[in-house]
Amino acid sequence: SSGINAEYGGEWRRIFRSVSPGEVQRAKNMLKTMMLSQCDGTTAVCEDIGRQMLTYGRRIPLAEIDARIEAVTPDVLKRVMEAYVYDKDPVCVGLGSTEGLPDYSLLKFQMSSPLD
Repeated sequence: SSGINAEYGGEWRRIFRSVSPGEVQRAKNMLKTMMLSQCDGTTAVCEDIGRQMLTYGRRIPLAEIDARIEAVTPDVLKRVMEAYVYDKDPVCVGLGSTEGLPDYSLLKFQMSSPLD
């Protein structure tokens, strides 16, 4: 499992250093597709409305959701990673047998190693 964590750390660093506009656009398209496909029935729509009311205190129009998603750029992604990922204490949760979880200090080191 430490190999998996090294992979995650490497991918975080790769995204931080060199995510392309095409990758970001592809991710935005996937997110919008997933969000729309999840609201395919009345129950799902009601859950979405409830989630928006709890989170934002109002229903967010689709045009606003689309605009928020489209506002994400590689530079925005880098700023968010600097603020919330780089050199922050990671959270690790284990359910069931946790012997295979990596040492927390290793996780912390991988998330604090320079992203540049």
